Amino acid sequence: MFLRLLSRYALALLFVLAGLWHFVHPATYLAIMPPQFPQPPALVYVSGFFEILGGIGLLLKPTRRLAGWGLLALLVAVFPANVYMALIHEKLGIPGWAAWGRLPLQLPLLWWVWKVMKG
Repeated sequence: MFLRLLSRYALALLFVLAGLWHFVHPATYLAIMPPQFPQPPALVYVSGFFEILGGIGLLLKPTRRLAGWGLLALLVAVFPANVYMALIHEKLGIPGWAAWGRLPLQLPLLWWVWKVMKG
């Protein structure tokens, strides 16, 4: 029971902090936005808002399932930006192992959201 609660709070904190970073330092996210995406600044702020909302929603039992579905959709939606980041990692000054290694980490993150939203 304690580990489940700790897991929920850790995941919520991860999403809330990541979402806040969209507003504190949007250039980080604008740099990895694929050029064919429309309105990059709006997408950065909208995704940050929904990360915060989803993280908070995971903490409340009545909203946990909806928040989980929203975060799962968000993780899928931002995956192209993660791929683009891996493709241009040298231009960004990010080590290749970090940029490419981040991609498979999406799967455990998706699983973690799934487990938390069910619990």
